[in-house]
Amino acid sequence: MRVLIVQDNRDLGTFWTRFLRRQGVDARLVGSEEDALDALERGGFDAQILEPVMTGCSGLCEAEVAALRYPDMPVIAVTKSSFFADGSIFSLIPNARGFLRAPVDPADLVAYLDHIVPAGDLVARADLAAHGS
Repeated sequence: MRVLIVQDNRDLGTFWTRFLRRQGVDARLVGSEEDALDALERGGFDAQILEPVMTGCSGLCEAEVAALRYPDMPVIAVTKSSFFADGSIFSLIPNARGFLRAPVDPADLVAYLDHIVPAGDLVARADLAAHGS
């Protein structure tokens, strides 16, 4: 499974990327809308984890381009903003399949990915990694 992570908080994005890679996910982190658009241009992603409210820009523009070019690529929106608490993210991003409020347990990201892009037993591996078993 190939996942594009669009997160302008480098430390948080790196944490998620490393966790997902330990679960066998080919995760790629980008920190800006421009870098996300470049990555999408190369294609090949099965899903996207997106911060819709980034410093200096909105991830929503990139999500709109992704929805037009790759309408079947599911998006999980993860944000600390309460702006989307009403569920409006699902009308703003047509291929949004999940919305999580930060902070997020990375095992929850794995569970969402496992649900929206079946690729083996990612949830079981994430549970083992989270609990050190």
